[in-house]
Amino acid sequence: QQRGAQVMTFDEAFRRLIGHEGGYVNDPRDPGGETKYGISRRSYPSEDIAGLTLERAKAIYLRDFWGPAGCDAVPDGIKFDLFDAAVNSGVKAAAKMLQRAVGETEDGIIGPRTLQAVQSMPAPRLVARFNGVRLEFMAGLSTWPAFGRGWARRIAANLMEA
Repeated sequence: QQRGAQVMTFDEAFRRLIGHEGGYVNDPRDPGGETKYGISRRSYPSEDIAGLTLERAKAIYLRDFWGPAGCDAVPDGIKFDLFDAAVNSGVKAAAKMLQRAVGETEDGIIGPRTLQAVQSMPAPRLVARFNGVRLEFMAGLSTWPAFGRGWARRIAANLMEA
């Protein structure tokens, strides 16, 4: 089944995302600090990270990433990539990546002009451009030497799911 033809729901996207995020880690090189299911102490200081349940993580992802990143508004073929980028780099950064991929002004807000540009681009081209922009963004981060190999593998895995 072609990626652009499959329906991508939040439940399916969350299932795939958790395959990347994994369980509890506390890597001193990670600026996010203590992390479980991709939810970090730095971003969620009031959460009990070690005791975080999968259900609680899912609620956070729906409320703070899927919705704000506009995943319900974009075509199915790009939903997971946008969601994954929002989780990995932040909602605003993911929106800017999408805007750069479609040649729109990078303001971090997915509005009508961005959505029109997204809708008008063929799904395979959109996915390729978005992931190229994402990889370029990540390679420019100061944490690339420590985490770049994992990030590159994550993007490669996303592309192979196509």
